[in-house]
Amino acid sequence: MNCLSVSTSMEGRRSNLPIRSEKREREREREREQYRSSMLQCIFLLSDSGEVMLEKQLTGHRVDRSICAWFWDQADSFKSLPVIASPTHYLFQIVRDGITFLACTQVEMPPLMAIEFLCRVADVLSDYLGGLNEDLVKDNFIIVYELLDEMIDNGFPLTTEPNILREMIAPPNLVSKMLSVVTGNASNVSDTLPSGAGSCVPWRPTDPKYSSNEVYVDLVEEMDAIVNRDGELVKCEIYGEVQMSSQLTGFPDLTLSFANPSVLEDMRFHPCVRFRPWESHQVLSFVPPDGQFKLMSYRVKKLKNTPLYVKPQITSDSGTCRVSVLVGIRSDPGKTIESITLSFQLPHCVSSADLSSNHGTVTILSNKTCTWTIGRIPSDKTPCLSGTLALETGLERLHVYPTFKVGFKIMGIALSGLRIEKLDLKTIPPRLYKGFRAQTRAGEFDVRL
Repeated sequence: MNCLSVSTSMEGRRSNLPIRSEKREREREREREQYRSSMLQCIFLLSDSGEVMLEKQLTGHRVDRSICAWFWDQADSFKSLPVIASPTHYLFQIVRDGITFLACTQVEMPPLMAIEFLCRVADVLSDYLGGLNEDLVKDNFIIVYELLDEMIDNGFPLTTEPNILREMIAPPNLVSKMLSVVTGNASNVSDTLPSGAGSCVPWRPTDPKYSSNEVYVDLVEEMDAIVNRDGELVKCEIYGEVQMSSQLTGFPDLTLSFANPSVLEDMRFHPCVRFRPWESHQVLSFVPPDGQFKLMSYRVKKLKNTPLYVKPQITSDSGTCRVSVLVGIRSDPGKTIESITLSFQLPHCVSSADLSSNHGTVTILSNKTCTWTIGRIPSDKTPCLSGTLALETGLERLHVYPTFKVGFKIMGIALSGLRIEKLDLKTIPPRLYKGFRAQTRAGEFDVRL
């Protein structure tokens, strides 16, 4: 009886094995299908007039250009949306210097992956071409295609590290253009893989050597602020980046620590940063890429003050507006505030403008953009912009008021209060030089009426 029961149970287990294996196989197939479907299918580069400057199909499924025409027809309503659901595709967009980077897919996928990849493409192209505009993209379209071939494979991001890409594809220069004309070979792709491509740290060459070892750290911050018509600070926050330049021999291991890391929010790290030391001790531990790179970005929110104040006053009556704008230092940061500018768009109902200032220069362009270049605040007077605006015939008062955009730069200080405590190397190479700098400039600094 016992033998019979054992035999029966064994047969039951054997009969369940194919069912379980089929179930596991179906689950694996479902996972593989989700992996295959979560990919970009096409990337378009559009000019500021909606022209398709470049099209890169990434998979066997071809995306028709008609999606760009649909997108451009709806551009006004989608201007601030990074993710758009069209009738046939999901679209992801970023805009850099008048160029729209548009990616398409027909399946659901992590939107941040697509947006981050488009940002990386824009950064790499700007680095390679020395800027971004329509003429540069058209003149170097072969290099742009070659870069996209290396950066994404079958719809999935592949090699996005700028230093490795420079070893694979030579940046455009006069010599390479002359050689391509003489030899007839327009390709800039190297015949050999970068030395770090097969390494566990693909962002770094295998064994770089320098006679002088140098590493420099820059804190670069932008202040975004909104001031309402009553002069109250509605929003003030800092977006910052830790930028580094590393020329170190061998395989260095660095640690960077801050005096007050608790002020940081929304951090984003370079792939070289080990996350566990930061999570436990707020210390950045990493093997750096060779050359210049962005180590991390961050935000510091809810700041309570700005270095400058702007006091605009606009009154209108009988078809004429009187304008007066004062600019001065609200809180002294301890360093000189330079490159101060104030710009605003004149309303469409303004037919002419007569504006002047007691310091700096005032320019009004044909598109009714007024820019007041102040430079530095003088010690003997408060800069003031004043004048009159003439309204179109039939209008007595101004009903639409401009938004004033403030620009400035402060060298040698980070207004967020973030301070670097120390930068250490586990193995100190000979002739080591370390340097630290900081600067803050205006981002989206708006004063509203």
